[in-house]
Amino acid sequence: QVQLVESGGGLVRPGDSLSLSCTVSGGSSGRLVMAWFRQAPGMERVFVGSSTRIGGNVYSTNYHESVKGRFAISRNNAKNTVYLEMNNLKPEDTAVYYCAGDPSSSAPRTAEDYAYWGQGTQVTVSS
Repeated sequence: QVQLVESGGGLVRPGDSLSLSCTVSGGSSGRLVMAWFRQAPGMERVFVGSSTRIGGNVYSTNYHESVKGRFAISRNNAKNTVYLEMNNLKPEDTAVYYCAGDPSSSAPRTAEDYAYWGQGTQVTVSS
């Protein structure tokens, strides 16, 4: 059974950077569409970005407009780990961040389309 475990959350100040990790067990992360979602208190879980294999060891990424240019997803398939690098963090980035994976070949932006989920890690941006 595929399991995802996130790590790396914490409390940072506006403008700081933070990197989250998502380690996959029970399957190969390289074969999955991997995505990050976030959920603020009282809000729905929303798409942050995704990474999709397009051939060989090449992946494409796409991001929500609110994080484009500030967040980046990368992979280390040897470690079965996916990363979310977050730069120039803003208070509105405060949320629980979830890693998600799915064996489909597409890169959906809706939470319902992902089969595997981590437990979430809290990111708080505050001065």
